[in-house]
Amino acid sequence: MNKKCFLALLPFLMLGCSQQKVDTKAESEKLMQTSRDWSKLTSTKDVEKIVSYWTDDATLISSGQPLLKGKKEIRQMVESSMKTPGFSISWEPVHAEIAESGDMGYIIEKSQISFNDSTGKTITMNSNGVTIWKKQPDGSWKNVVDVASAE
Repeated sequence: MNKKCFLALLPFLMLGCSQQKVDTKAESEKLMQTSRDWSKLTSTKDVEKIVSYWTDDATLISSGQPLLKGKKEIRQMVESSMKTPGFSISWEPVHAEIAESGDMGYIIEKSQISFNDSTGKTITMNSNGVTIWKKQPDGSWKNVVDVASAE
């Protein structure tokens, strides 16, 4: 390799070597805490804050329900849910994995949804879920895909 070619490539070689390794364990803990914070927030019934955890183009997939795409459709579902008598939702992350690149991750979660039936009796449903998250430029995590399946 001639000297001019080497000097032209040197900045790219240095950039490749200087990239920091992502602490995937720390990021997975951060992601799980974000999920816990989001779950706690649902009790406030603050629709805008709840919806803020999804990306603008997020997808929500739930057993027996139509696929929801984008914040507009998800917001409508959240608003409707919050108006349901006796409605509550909570979840707990079980396990998180972060990509080596540090920009994507997923969580396995257990969730519980309660609401009142037409007689006022509380119905509780348990489900398993997978949420896929994307790290934002500010370092926060936002949900891009949310999949829930009844137990």
